[in-house]
Amino acid sequence: CPRLTCGREGCGTEFCYHCRQPWHPDGPCAPAPSLATPTAQPEESHGEALAQGWGFGTAEDIKVCPRCSAFIMKVNDGSCNRMNCTVCGCLFCWLCLREISDVHFLSPSGCTFWGKRPWSRTRRILWQLGMVLGAPMVISLAAGVAVPVITIGIPIYMGRKVLAGGPGSRRSSLSGCQQCLSVTSSVLLSLFVSPIITALTVGVGVPLVLTYVYGTVVLSLCR
Repeated sequence: CPRLTCGREGCGTEFCYHCRQPWHPDGPCAPAPSLATPTAQPEESHGEALAQGWGFGTAEDIKVCPRCSAFIMKVNDGSCNRMNCTVCGCLFCWLCLREISDVHFLSPSGCTFWGKRPWSRTRRILWQLGMVLGAPMVISLAAGVAVPVITIGIPIYMGRKVLAGGPGSRRSSLSGCQQCLSVTSSVLLSLFVSPIITALTVGVGVPLVLTYVYGTVVLSLCR
């Protein structure tokens, strides 16, 4: 039943869980007034009132869901800023109070996954400029390290894994020549496969990073 009664001493107000309006047994829910609109009371005043009424928290600890305006409390201690409203299921950012996707904290918005407040405009612009100017060098360095590591690392890993077969494994019943042949075949197969994996990693990863830096970041700088 959506009929709720306020348990605060001396209140007892009956209201509807769905629309947060006075209880209306004979009619449909009316659209709830948004608490985040300019015509409503400032968000901070709502937070202060609730914090004082409940006896804990501060105005920074209580905010409203950007979709349904339900009050949500979170200790603003720099912990995870990815919030999920339990009333309407809205996924939003605690810092900017906007509905977000899973890549919001990877975008140049200034919001961080952890932190008490977004970056300042100056810091955000400096970071974006650093990404645009430094991307070629960083990508080249990362690719230069990744290519030999993947190409050589996979055969070494496979050879060690085959060679390290413990007691009770199928390898324990093989002769020395058979074990040597097994290790050699796995290394040779890895030498054939590792360049393909390296090419796919670099061929897909580098264009994605370049698209993000010179697409999303540059567009953000131009706004």
